Amino acid sequence: MRPSPHLLAPGFLARSLDEFKRFAKIGMASFLLRFMVCWSRRSWDAIGLALSANLNHPLVVYSQESLRTAMTPYHLLDFTNPDTITMCKTMSDADMGGFSKVALDQIPATPSEPAHVRFHGNISIDLPPNRPQIQRTGYAAFRNKDRGPTIFGKGLWDVDPYVYLALRVKSDGRKYFVNVQTESIEYTDIHQHRLYAQRPGEWETLLINWSDFVRTNHGQVVEPQNEMMTQKVRTLGIGLTDRVPGPFELCISRMWATNRLEDGDTHKKQSLGD
Repeated sequence: MRPSPHLLAPGFLARSLDEFKRFAKIGMASFLLRFMVCWSRRSWDAIGLALSANLNHPLVVYSQESLRTAMTPYHLLDFTNPDTITMCKTMSDADMGGFSKVALDQIPATPSEPAHVRFHGNISIDLPPNRPQIQRTGYAAFRNKDRGPTIFGKGLWDVDPYVYLALRVKSDGRKYFVNVQTESIEYTDIHQHRLYAQRPGEWETLLINWSDFVRTNHGQVVEPQNEMMTQKVRTLGIGLTDRVPGPFELCISRMWATNRLEDGDTHKKQSLGD
């Protein structure tokens, strides 16, 4: 069996190695030996079997670093790296004929601010002419694009070992929501939580408990409210749906998973619609 050119792409191998190193610092020498032998034979099936055998080998010993993994921040979207913005996409009601404007710009670091992205634009609630089926406009959002595959399968984030999603942001105080897509019951499900800025106009770190996200579909809360599949997170993003006409601006430096309360101020529990 020959792997396709897509699987041989450098990005695929780099993502796979990053995932492997994150899972655990285990049996690396043994695995690399098996991997290189299989790779020299261009046998993708054999590589999968070698990986499986290595991860399940009774003599594999986990390092102390792997046992501390859950105490180490797991960076999801790090906008201090200018390449991260290329992995994101914007959306707005303009996609269906509306008039809202949205942009996502990379802003370099300064002595007073970290490198970050600027999510900004203008909300319009005007309805498109000659499209009577469109009854509601006035939203803008961004999220990461679907991640590429790795040797472990579909590119997903496993944040199950972590309690919180942390965000380093500077808000204008508008009603933003954090949006998370997982391998959910319905592909179009979005788990949402309000982004409660405590100090609009200032940089701050905000924490959201993963268990506090609410399952929605097409903007409506749906039942059953199953626990979010934090082992299989597909996308992460932020949206503005307050339908208040006018400009908006939210700056985001980083988004990461953590177990450390000292990373920021914990949110007070409030309802989705507050």
